[in-house]
Amino acid sequence: MEKVKAKKHLGQHFLKDESIAKAIADTLSLNNYQDILEIGPGMGVLTQFLIEKPVNTYVIEIDTESVTYLDENFPKLKGKIISKDFLKYNINEIFEGKQFAIIGNFPYNISTQIVFKALEYRNQIPEFAGMFQKEVAQRICEKKGTKAYGILSVLVQAFYEAEYLFTVNEDVFIPPPKVKSGVLRLRRKENFTLECSEKLFFSVVKTAFQQRRKTMRNSLKTFNLSDNLKEDTIFDLRPEQLSVEQFISLTQKIEADAV
Repeated sequence: MEKVKAKKHLGQHFLKDESIAKAIADTLSLNNYQDILEIGPGMGVLTQFLIEKPVNTYVIEIDTESVTYLDENFPKLKGKIISKDFLKYNINEIFEGKQFAIIGNFPYNISTQIVFKALEYRNQIPEFAGMFQKEVAQRICEKKGTKAYGILSVLVQAFYEAEYLFTVNEDVFIPPPKVKSGVLRLRRKENFTLECSEKLFFSVVKTAFQQRRKTMRNSLKTFNLSDNLKEDTIFDLRPEQLSVEQFISLTQKIEADAV
């Protein structure tokens, strides 16, 4: 079969530099899991290195042309190609509650949605690695005190150690994107259970950053906090000034205030 043509509506930019693909594949430690899920393999430039590793490699691909190409060119993937939309697919139809890693050269137009869905499966995903638009990769790994620090940074880093690994230039893709790319690795924390309501934590973080220029006192008005709690000095800060640990502590205080 001829090579697959990149489709703009799917945000496809096929990586052509195999040394970069190998470097991405090698970011995984392969510790404490036997399965890998690659999202959006395209023509398999990353896949070719994953299938040589001592784990089971599955791929999920929405593009039927790519699925056909993979099926014809990668016999080791027989029975392991999932022709579905990752964002709408129940991963446990394959993994049935088991631990697995996620990796990929993610389509930029849905990359943050991929991260949010992976967070829903955090109990099963000890490791997550891959390539994003550089700005998004940096945002995920950013620490407090900058404009880039936001919802994605806090929610990911509450459960994972986030590490920005390296930058990838535009000219190694077909077609080349208009922005640079960045590769990151997430490794789940040994203790990734929050000492507060996780649902409330997500709500506090998202609500705070939706009005990031305001102080926490003003951005969290919808929580109907007691006057006593609002006197806490943490409410004088803007959301970007709070560390992940401070957001957890704040959630604990809001939880106690509601009792």
